[in-house]
Amino acid sequence: MSNLDPLVVFTPSGKRGRFPVGTPVLTAARQLGVDLDSVCGGRGICSKCQITPSYGEFAKHGVTVAEDALSEWNAVEQRYDDKRGLAEGRRLGCQATVQSDVVIDVPPESQVHKQVVRKRAEAREITMEPATKLYYVEVTEPDMHDPSGDLERLQLALKDQWGLEDVTGDLRTLQMLQPALRKGKWKVTCAVHRDAQEDTAHVMQVWPGYYEGSVYGLAIDLGSTTVAAHLCDLQTGEVVASSGIMNPQIRFGEDLMSRVSYSMMNPGGDVEMTRAVQEAMNALVVQVSAEAQIDRELIVEAVLVGNPVMHHLFLGIDPVELGQAPFALASSGAVSLWATEVNMQMHPAARLYILPCIAGHVGADAAAVALSEAPYRSEELVLIVDVGTNAEIILGDKNKVLACSSPTGPAFEGAQISSGQRAAPGAIENVRIDPITKEPRFKVIGSDLWSDEEGFAEATLSSGITGICGSGIIEAIAEMRLAGLVDASGLIGSAEQTGSARNIVDGRTHSYVLHDSSAEGGPLITVTNGDIRAIQLAKAALYAGARLLMDKMEVDTVDRVTLAGAFGAHISPKHAMVLGMIPDCPLDHVVSAGNAAGTGARIALLNISARREIEQVVHDIYKIETAIEPRFQEHFVNASNIPHASDPFPLLNGIVDIPVVSFNTKQSEAGGRRRRRR
Repeated sequence: MSNLDPLVVFTPSGKRGRFPVGTPVLTAARQLGVDLDSVCGGRGICSKCQITPSYGEFAKHGVTVAEDALSEWNAVEQRYDDKRGLAEGRRLGCQATVQSDVVIDVPPESQVHKQVVRKRAEAREITMEPATKLYYVEVTEPDMHDPSGDLERLQLALKDQWGLEDVTGDLRTLQMLQPALRKGKWKVTCAVHRDAQEDTAHVMQVWPGYYEGSVYGLAIDLGSTTVAAHLCDLQTGEVVASSGIMNPQIRFGEDLMSRVSYSMMNPGGDVEMTRAVQEAMNALVVQVSAEAQIDRELIVEAVLVGNPVMHHLFLGIDPVELGQAPFALASSGAVSLWATEVNMQMHPAARLYILPCIAGHVGADAAAVALSEAPYRSEELVLIVDVGTNAEIILGDKNKVLACSSPTGPAFEGAQISSGQRAAPGAIENVRIDPITKEPRFKVIGSDLWSDEEGFAEATLSSGITGICGSGIIEAIAEMRLAGLVDASGLIGSAEQTGSARNIVDGRTHSYVLHDSSAEGGPLITVTNGDIRAIQLAKAALYAGARLLMDKMEVDTVDRVTLAGAFGAHISPKHAMVLGMIPDCPLDHVVSAGNAAGTGARIALLNISARREIEQVVHDIYKIETAIEPRFQEHFVNASNIPHASDPFPLLNGIVDIPVVSFNTKQSEAGGRRRRRR
């Protein structure tokens, strides 16, 4: 294959390769192992291979995509569009052929193995004090001798019967009020929303008589990679439906700075990304309302959290200022607005509340984590790490709280990994390697059996073994380090150096074979030196951020580590520490908070006082900007080693044996010495 052949980059997988002009996109996807569905044999009948090409300059991928990067729309696509309709911008992967460098997004519905969006709702007791409540009132009938209007008498009834002052209505209220009052014989149920910031109350909906149903709110965690929403009953607090989708902005860049760069280099790029995420949000609204079997107009409010770039793009604010010092936010305060202002299709008068941002790179999602985990009330010094494409790190106790963000990139989520994939059935998520035989065993998403257990092959028949997700690559590399297959610098040894035939030559380096089903037409799943390097860069950024906060707090240890985020919930604390992702700490003091940002969003949705609390807390948090801290780079370099170049990790070494091996020379002793337990 010539170097002049066009480069094809697939998102969200990040897989890429060069293909001759005229190669169908579906063919390119299959050759690269990209998860693109097709059941009709490429005849343009099933439409399962729909893809979305992206145009413009993509600094992240090193390509500029021209408008004619794919072949022209053809008769087969036109026939399908006429018959069933194709969404704007979509093409059929079996019909569109590669003409020049192109970036192609595979939407979730075109993926065979649908992603498991792991941002589930965590069980949590929340004091119910929602901003929107239902009030049943009996309104005085109109009187010729007292010519007040229906709205004024409703306001008086709300004041007398419920103590609600200064309740307002708008044109919609007036339009529904008179029919409801008369049908209900002057008894109505009102949904009234109280604004925590403006201290006002507004009548959103009026039902005749006593309304026996409920109203609902959405707690939304808008992440760089996934968007999750939890639909809550605003009377009981119960989570009645949860759903998640991939953030469609991935096609513009996997990490935040790539999206900021896309906006800078492509006029109107910010508008394009805003439209994509707002459309995704409405798709989520449809999904959760269908799951709960309710009319989406019963969703009367939403609370949203996200990092600053996601926050700005969702609101239609160009994030360009967040891409350069001093990283100025358009607003760091909480935002309260009508949901229709950001095109959310819920109740016509639905309100949207967005938590405050902490700093230019520490967003409303970190504020939500702080609200959920409350380090500002803790007697212990707690380190909270929200692991994602952009990691938010909080360190503090009741005396002082510090926060920063660290650009870990998408490697922890399976991107930029040779056999990596998103969390989906068939993805390897747990790995163990025997330190003597160097043989691996693993679990895949969708089965509780280990690969060496009876029935594993049958249990994974439908999903197959397709790749390795974020938690799987963490455990694989940590296990390789414990088995003496990888040295402290991250170099994989040869078969001779390690005594394992699974270590195979891969160009100028070596790879470790985790699973090989190529003889049956399946994938060869390996961990390469490139994979280890990607994880080293990500974990070094994470550790350096945490270490920087510890410097500012003038401490060398922490009492407790909390792993937050959908990914954090699936990380083994021991493997995270072996890898050097988190500081040394007793393993039983490393806990998972699950989707703490989503929990914080739910707390703010269901308790209006919590909104006032977090607005004050955020004001008191000390913000550290890693980009301008001189010691960050020093910490980053030291943290690149596995587990670390200088920090001793005494507690970890008390429970595991980490081999002292070096594969930089042929003379390195195979197997090496083992570091003595302390």
